[in-house]
Amino acid sequence: MSQKKIPFYRSLRVLTPLALMVFVIVISGALFRIMGDMIVADEKASPADAVVVLSTGIEYYPRLIQAADLYRQGLAENIVINGDRKTDTLRDLERKGFKPCCPWYADSVSILALLGVPEDKIIRISNEDAYDTVSEADAVGRELIKRKWTAVIITTSKYHTRRAKFIWQKMYKNRITIFMVSAKTDPYDPDNWWKDGRQIRWVLAEYGAWLYYWWKEITEL
Repeated sequence: MSQKKIPFYRSLRVLTPLALMVFVIVISGALFRIMGDMIVADEKASPADAVVVLSTGIEYYPRLIQAADLYRQGLAENIVINGDRKTDTLRDLERKGFKPCCPWYADSVSILALLGVPEDKIIRISNEDAYDTVSEADAVGRELIKRKWTAVIITTSKYHTRRAKFIWQKMYKNRITIFMVSAKTDPYDPDNWWKDGRQIRWVLAEYGAWLYYWWKEITEL
């Protein structure tokens, strides 16, 4: 008794969606990896006047660890931290008598000291009105220029490096040489970011910020 053959068109109807699904999975994985890599700009640092630790965003502690490591390597003479962010609500609370328990820089200085950085090598910049990378670069960069520093290493989270580099180089072209070094202990994984909800938010926020910059450039032409 002969076996009944499945018509070719019926096999095609079954196999085509499966092949298409495999294709989409492979292509999307490759595309996501490209997207993850595109926002990272990690450079080899040269000796500089200071390491600047960016504070806007999240995953701040890996940035301090990286800054201390660069200092111990002898690549920078100082470490610059900034903070003391204040909203209108916080200022209102301060007017009513609220006083923070300790200076804004206390934890950062303590961590850097633990990692071998002398306190007199830590430059603290109060930056109350910084709310994003541009406003932070504006306030911190002006202080660097006042000190007549001409080269700095900037360390930030991996996913934030390319955008931070773009902003700093655009704002201080021909005035400050910028070396961008990512925080090596930062948890961002450009090859698997889409598998973690937290990292998905980071990547989408970065691309959203890039879209905003491009839109701003177009509308200001």
